[in-house]
Amino acid sequence: MSDDSAALAADVGGTFTDLVAWDGDHITTGKVASTPGDQSVGVVAGASALGVAADRFLHGTTVATNALLERRGAETALITSPGFSDVLEIGRQDRPSLYDSFADRPDPLVPRERRYEVGEAANIDPAIGDAAAVAISLLYGYENAGAEQAIASWLKSRWPHLVLSLSSEVVPEFREFERTATTVINAYLGPETGSYLQRLEASAGASGLPGAIEVMRSSGGLIPIAEAARLPASILLSGPAAGVVAAAAVGSVLGRSRLISFDMGGTSTDVCRIEDGRPEVSYERPVGGYPCRMPSVAIHTVGAGGGSIAWIDGGGSLRVGPRSSGAMPGPACYGQDGAEPAVTDANVVLGRIDPNGRLAGTLPIRSDLAWTALESVAEPLGLSTEEAAHGIVTVVEEVMAQAIRAVSIEQGADPRAGHLVAFGGAGGLHATALARRLDMAGVIVPPHAGVFSALGLLLSPPRADAARSVRIADGAQLDREVGTVMDQAEARLRSGGAHPTMTQAFVDVRYVGQAHETTVPYTCGEGWPVLLDRFHAAHREQNGFARVGDPVEVVTVRAESVDRPLLTWADLPRIDPSGEVDRGERRVLTSGGAATARVVNRSGLAPGDEVVGPAVIEETEATTYLNAGERATVHDSGALEVEW
Repeated sequence: MSDDSAALAADVGGTFTDLVAWDGDHITTGKVASTPGDQSVGVVAGASALGVAADRFLHGTTVATNALLERRGAETALITSPGFSDVLEIGRQDRPSLYDSFADRPDPLVPRERRYEVGEAANIDPAIGDAAAVAISLLYGYENAGAEQAIASWLKSRWPHLVLSLSSEVVPEFREFERTATTVINAYLGPETGSYLQRLEASAGASGLPGAIEVMRSSGGLIPIAEAARLPASILLSGPAAGVVAAAAVGSVLGRSRLISFDMGGTSTDVCRIEDGRPEVSYERPVGGYPCRMPSVAIHTVGAGGGSIAWIDGGGSLRVGPRSSGAMPGPACYGQDGAEPAVTDANVVLGRIDPNGRLAGTLPIRSDLAWTALESVAEPLGLSTEEAAHGIVTVVEEVMAQAIRAVSIEQGADPRAGHLVAFGGAGGLHATALARRLDMAGVIVPPHAGVFSALGLLLSPPRADAARSVRIADGAQLDREVGTVMDQAEARLRSGGAHPTMTQAFVDVRYVGQAHETTVPYTCGEGWPVLLDRFHAAHREQNGFARVGDPVEVVTVRAESVDRPLLTWADLPRIDPSGEVDRGERRVLTSGGAATARVVNRSGLAPGDEVVGPAVIEETEATTYLNAGERATVHDSGALEVEW
């Protein structure tokens, strides 16, 4: 552990806000309904309810993601070089859906009338002052930051209210389309994200919570709140990234080198592949159809969660999601005026969720409303309510299985040797069915699974990233550039008050003339031959072939620098069983008919205990379901290891 500070972690999801507090010795958890109108309300209310004093406040948020997906960003203008104002619309040659002629790219975030081509700052149309944010992306901005900075200074001197984003600061890399698109995203999100973080900071301070908030960035580390406000494009995967960090940590403790994290919440499911303790990292990914060239854990998200709504399409087929009942009204069984059938309602009907229980220990479950809601899809399909519940679960599990295939098989990785790390409020209800469908080795359900991403914030290190586009074909120049970029990453980390304890470099490599790159690790002094061997091997693994002997070039150098996290898994207190293990039996409906399941209180389980399915393992924030033939063993860490 880096220090003995008490800390509070809050992760906002689409349905619930999860909280974990650390007082130096013990973990305290909580879960409250998210407040979509202003996430800070739910965060502060939930944190205050925990009543735990803290020195640090760590935060995972979806405010930037939601603003982009819902197109609620600021009125944004773009300044670019002459002849390049339409780059946002021209984009790349690829199509959203190759064989669907009706599938279109989303409209640009900046309409044509607010794009300005300039040779000099003084030529900028004064109408630009009507915008709230401006993206500045000149053709060679990644090489010449001075020209963009001169324009920014000129704008600020005339319109101080403008929120400015410079491509040379946001993403100093080549490829004008992706660089410009990312800079526009950053400008578009800047006002709303900055306003939210200011409200959160003020509300936290007024409530006696730490005001110096650290925000989770997409790449898997923490940054100061001011940095998050300046670079909102870097926190688009803020919350999900923390869960991946925690999944990697529990996998290392269990000695599992190949993992796929499976985070199923109320609104969506996030999956990510983890190899040898390191999550797969992507340096460009689409968000809402817009390319974002920012380092992020390579999470694949689908609209499948406990609140995902079941419906019947025009062809008479049962569908589930991506529309969700969200925090309000939520699934029908929440008793908050929700009437449409959701996945959680199906699990109540199947007996996997206690029909007489309380969600998160507070919200009473209304099983009668769940049955009524499912009848709305059962009757048109000519099914019984129980058959409709099975159908909903089968459909949503196939959607999630496709997501797991996307981060494994489609990337040349075999999932069969890996374990599925299941968390989120609903992850444990579907994990074994998914793992068995994909012939995986087993399932791991970590402790505190229902608030696992919030726990991951405590396990995440302060982090800074840096990148620079180059054209290199020899080892000497490579070492110089790598050293420079590593120094930049460390300087950024120090500027946020952290201290570099580990800095790693990665390089984007390609065969000369190739249109895409492969990212591989590199250490100064390893030399060009080592890099070539590493690149050929990675290219062969990802693409099925390598062109050994063809000329190779490095086009981008990257570095990541981290400090020690507040906690490591070893710092967490040993599991102390409390309460009776058995809570009786419950009737569950399986594909083979009705069965009697053992109901187990997870907090009463001790290391070495075994639970054999059919069984339902309950805890305050989550539930795990074991089918017949499945066996869960409690590890010393408190994690459940499920095999069959």
